Amino acid sequence: MTKHSRHTTANFIAIDLGASGGRVIVGRWDGQQLGLEILHRFSNGPVRSDDGHLHWDIGRLWREIKVGLSLYATHYPEPLISIGVDSWAVDFGLLNKAGNLLGQPFHYRDARTAGVMEQVLAQIPRSALYAQTGIQFLPFNTLYQLYAMSTPRDPLLEQADSLLMIPDLINYWLCGAKVCEYTNATTTQFLEVGTGRWATTLLDKLGIPGHFLPPLVSPGTILGQLRPALAQEVGLVRSSQIQAVQIIAPATHDTGSAVVAVPGLDSYSAYLSSGTWSLLGVETKLPVLSDATLVGGFTNEGGVGSTTRLLKNIGGLWLLQECQRIWREQGHDYAWEELLAASDRATPFTSVIDPDAPDFLSPTAMPAAIQAYCGRTNQVVPSEAGQIVRICLESLALKYRQVTHALEELVGHRLEVLRIVGGGSQNARLCQLAAGACERPLVAGPVEATAYGNVLVQMLATGYLDTILSGRGVVAASSKLQSYAPKLKETEGWEVAFQRLIQLQLQDQ
Repeated sequence: MTKHSRHTTANFIAIDLGASGGRVIVGRWDGQQLGLEILHRFSNGPVRSDDGHLHWDIGRLWREIKVGLSLYATHYPEPLISIGVDSWAVDFGLLNKAGNLLGQPFHYRDARTAGVMEQVLAQIPRSALYAQTGIQFLPFNTLYQLYAMSTPRDPLLEQADSLLMIPDLINYWLCGAKVCEYTNATTTQFLEVGTGRWATTLLDKLGIPGHFLPPLVSPGTILGQLRPALAQEVGLVRSSQIQAVQIIAPATHDTGSAVVAVPGLDSYSAYLSSGTWSLLGVETKLPVLSDATLVGGFTNEGGVGSTTRLLKNIGGLWLLQECQRIWREQGHDYAWEELLAASDRATPFTSVIDPDAPDFLSPTAMPAAIQAYCGRTNQVVPSEAGQIVRICLESLALKYRQVTHALEELVGHRLEVLRIVGGGSQNARLCQLAAGACERPLVAGPVEATAYGNVLVQMLATGYLDTILSGRGVVAASSKLQSYAPKLKETEGWEVAFQRLIQLQLQDQ
């Protein structure tokens, strides 16, 4: 089945950077199962500069990554085969000709892009931009971030010699390669959907320079070897010889990696990658560029193996993460299980929110934003934490229902199963509610789908696996999956709540 003995143990590292935390994870392949062991876990989040802008503390993330690599050298005697990096999309760093980073990368929730998408669409019709790129219109897409820097012209754009997406920046520091991996490049909204080339004509029309755009590479590309000085620094030496550790580009967009590892994914099932964001979609052979996908807000992001991830970005567990953070600041240090238990005791279907309403993109205080939304839409205003959590969970499940129905219209047949991976897959309340709202079975797991997918692509690149299909079989055999069925007694409640969500969306148009 593979180029390597099934009795060979091979170790890989996945560096997985999320919007709220990062991990350095070891993937251990024994020829039959792929085990994941977390070496190092660290927090992530925006930092505010003196001028009030939100940035990523990329220097701290790099230091944490090196801590994780050092722990591998300390705890594992086996040679390391390769390293792959994935992260969130759209954000980037700029390098000058000397290869030095020009300032801290901006955070996608920074207010500098407020109103910028509308300025761009005043120059290029929405339909024309979608036909060229196939990407969902989100106000923080890389296109709008660069336009915000171009009007007026930020001097950093003139100094920049390379633009690297966040995982590409880490790869540059690991091995010196200045490239952009395809799956993450598609999220910028300036990659041509038909050719897979940078849409430089589009950038020219908007007055955005393109001289700093790097070459594009496919997932599975071997970028080079770990820098010798870095290998020495983190202790990756064996018998006084520096290890020849390969740096491999997986699907560097974390959702792209997660989809690679969805067990059982086929044309009759939808995937839901659930974390800070919810990414709900299907895997297709070709992009779908129709009026329905444009109007429905669907995006065609690049996938592994020349596939397309036809999906919709939905507000995700960010709602609860922000509520928990605010409550903690107010002196209520609720644990997750405490909040979920309180939500179980709360009355179902009291109020509904649209997780994608602008109210929840970057509010000062999420609980207050939810209360204000319920108030202005003439619904019951929740006062207890448990009720707010229940509203969030039910509303996410209702949004999954809406998007699943829309996907069925696009692909022309029923999607029989919803397959949820990522952090949300371990939230039994959310999974059960989603199964009920969507009125179909749901299979949850694995939690670490992104890391699994990252490692699978490394294994494909180095000959330890032959196909993505066999890789998904490996994940199914290596992880625990949980099944949920809809509760028929709740069907009427879900239908009434769903109609309320539709009315709220119509009112906000």
